[in-house]
Amino acid sequence: MIIGDRLRALREQKKLSQGEIEKRTGLLRCYISRVENGHTVPAVETLEKFARALEVPVYQLFYDGEEPPKLPDLPKRKNAKDIGWGSSGQSARVLAKFCRLLGHASENDRQLLFFMAQKMARSKTS
Repeated sequence: MIIGDRLRALREQKKLSQGEIEKRTGLLRCYISRVENGHTVPAVETLEKFARALEVPVYQLFYDGEEPPKLPDLPKRKNAKDIGWGSSGQSARVLAKFCRLLGHASENDRQLLFFMAQKMARSKTS
């Protein structure tokens, strides 16, 4: 679907002229014509002006149905409690540096560090 075709169809459905859209939006009639003919792609702010002038919600500029489209079941966004240490900011930089340094350590030294980290984590939770 081309947005210009949809705008023209909605305008004609409401029996409005390009001149009336010009008055309602403040956009030049020649610009409205260029959008409807597919020569110009309007910005989101301009689409909001068209939607107000046509007295329709913005989603109807992109959707043909009578009701709003059903939203897909998207995964829930993680909040601060769900985001683990080392995933952003300074903790991420510290973790990256630690990983680089571990890459240079011997296997015995890594095992010793993991053992110490486990002991420190257990004593902190107790």
